[in-house]
Amino acid sequence: MAGSLQAIRGMNDVLPQDVHAWEFFEDTVRGWLAAYGYRGIRMPIVEHTALFKRAIGEVTDIVEKEMYTFEDALNGESLTLRPEGTASCVRAALEHNLLFQNAHRLYYMGPMFRHERPQRGRYRQFHQVGVESLGYAGPDMDAEHILMTARLWKLLGLSGIELQLNTLGTSEDRARHRARLIQYLEGHADLLDEDAKRRLHSNPLRILDSKNPAMQDMIAAAPKLLDDLDEVSLKHFEDLQTLLRGAGIGYTINPRLVRGLDYYNFTVFEWVTTQLGAQGTVCAGGRYDGLVEQLGGKPSPACGFAMGVERLLALREEQGIKTERPVPDVYVAHMGEVRAYALAVAERLRDAGVSAVLHCGGGSFKSQMKKADASGARFAVIIGEDEAARGMVSLKPLREAAEQAQASVDDLPGLVRSA
Repeated sequence: MAGSLQAIRGMNDVLPQDVHAWEFFEDTVRGWLAAYGYRGIRMPIVEHTALFKRAIGEVTDIVEKEMYTFEDALNGESLTLRPEGTASCVRAALEHNLLFQNAHRLYYMGPMFRHERPQRGRYRQFHQVGVESLGYAGPDMDAEHILMTARLWKLLGLSGIELQLNTLGTSEDRARHRARLIQYLEGHADLLDEDAKRRLHSNPLRILDSKNPAMQDMIAAAPKLLDDLDEVSLKHFEDLQTLLRGAGIGYTINPRLVRGLDYYNFTVFEWVTTQLGAQGTVCAGGRYDGLVEQLGGKPSPACGFAMGVERLLALREEQGIKTERPVPDVYVAHMGEVRAYALAVAERLRDAGVSAVLHCGGGSFKSQMKKADASGARFAVIIGEDEAARGMVSLKPLREAAEQAQASVDDLPGLVRSA
């Protein structure tokens, strides 16, 4: 074979020494979501391409540049690896009539795929936790999403994450603003880069999110969407801010926060940090009241958010937060023709709720004890032919200066648990 096989660029293996941090994160997230009454949903990784074009918007970076789209060789359908989860979640809710006379708090975890330039915190296969509240109108659910994410940062031990907030109003608000914005940008056409010129008449709001240094002063002076909001949009935004202030949540209003997906209206928010370089957003979301109807359902309010797992794990590492790896209670070492007895002892321990690693593959007693110590176990259970003949074991503490002792198999679980 010519050359060694490797993972695809931007799609990373998570190795055993790192998996425990992921598992801690996932366990924490499941408990946090359960406390708020959210239930899991699992959607396919592959969807019809038309779903994302309709939901996200055809004139977006995701659809235009980043989706992994291919033709099904069997039937010629255009399929896409999901670049985000909201469209899939809403599609599933509609397909299975979840919204019939019911509102739902839902969540999902899993991989998403975007063809981007890989860098720390931004990968081509990345993992998200997504939360979607379907059927809930009003700013109270927006506030719940922000409050619950603030609680998660505490559960994860994270600091230095700041909330940025904006409103995109209604489609009518944006239409008024769009006309004023295009007129303003056309008056500064000489300052627009090629990407901005391409978006000028198709998606001018996205120009406000440009990171091009040469355009920043011009963008800062552009008309503000907040100035084009009607009374309904203003009240929704003001009510949300009242709820956040009452809950003691600090925030900054960022009028340039527009998000990269076309389905948002009213509230949009991002939690950002300065500790991860250019990829500072760790969680983002907002309200998308028109998406259910856009995908073929009856009009229904909805809002949600998603967070990047890799970015949050990188932030924990950056802040020096260690995740302790799980270790067994005992390591069972054995010498001589006692493998069957050692297997039975290990199973007896597990039956009693004691975690046990059984040494396999042979080796000297010295090498087995080295592995017992490296396992992190609190005790070594040592079995030789003499112990096996008497139905006994030797119990050796590995983490404290105490004497090795003989114990019966019946007494062994209690001795381990009480130590």
